[in-house]
Amino acid sequence: PVSAPTNNSFEGIGSGLAGYSVFSAPPDPNGAVSPLYYVEIVNSSYAVFNRSGGLLSGPFNSNTLFTGFGGGCQVDNDGDGTVIYDQLADRWLISQFAVTTTHYLNCVAVSTTNDPRGTWARYSYLYTNMPDYPKFAMWPDAYYMSANMFAGGTTFVGPMACAYDRARMLSGLVANQQCIALGPGGALLPSSLDGTRPPPTGSPDYYVGLATSTTLDYWKFHVDWTSPSNSTFVGPAT
Repeated sequence: PVSAPTNNSFEGIGSGLAGYSVFSAPPDPNGAVSPLYYVEIVNSSYAVFNRSGGLLSGPFNSNTLFTGFGGGCQVDNDGDGTVIYDQLADRWLISQFAVTTTHYLNCVAVSTTNDPRGTWARYSYLYTNMPDYPKFAMWPDAYYMSANMFAGGTTFVGPMACAYDRARMLSGLVANQQCIALGPGGALLPSSLDGTRPPPTGSPDYYVGLATSTTLDYWKFHVDWTSPSNSTFVGPAT
């Protein structure tokens, strides 16, 4: 087997980065890369680098994205952050939950340009249960999300799958969500498009989760923004 060579290596968000100190665990690190930028988010802090590893801005508390937005998304900096790059639109999405001031919010910011140091359209979505471990994926018809739902923030009641209206978010408009609570079961993850060749028109987004120690289950989430009653969440298949 041939491994890919390392093109570059640099200090990300951590104890070695000026302006950042470790303050919680687990760190939940993740990042995304575009032709110009690398954005990393570690728990409740994010920073913007160039492709060579030069620090362009940050690290910032993730809730600074919601300054002026109001409510729990502005006040709380509760972590479980996620960043994805939408290569079809050349935009960014950053999310984290807010579960202290208001029970319970998922806070989502979508950049208005390809520069993650610029302005953002901000959204908050309210849930009855705490949306722990939210993970986002890009599909042409929606931004898809999965979360592990905890009643009262402590009792696991099963996973939830949500779709957010990507087209309206990219335009900075009011954007609805459609969610499916699956009930008792393990965690799920949505599939995200890589590259620039889109899936077939009307293709559902695929969610996957552990079935047994040796098998996976998958579901098909088809969202209809015009007639939400036509949306379907089919599965599991093994």
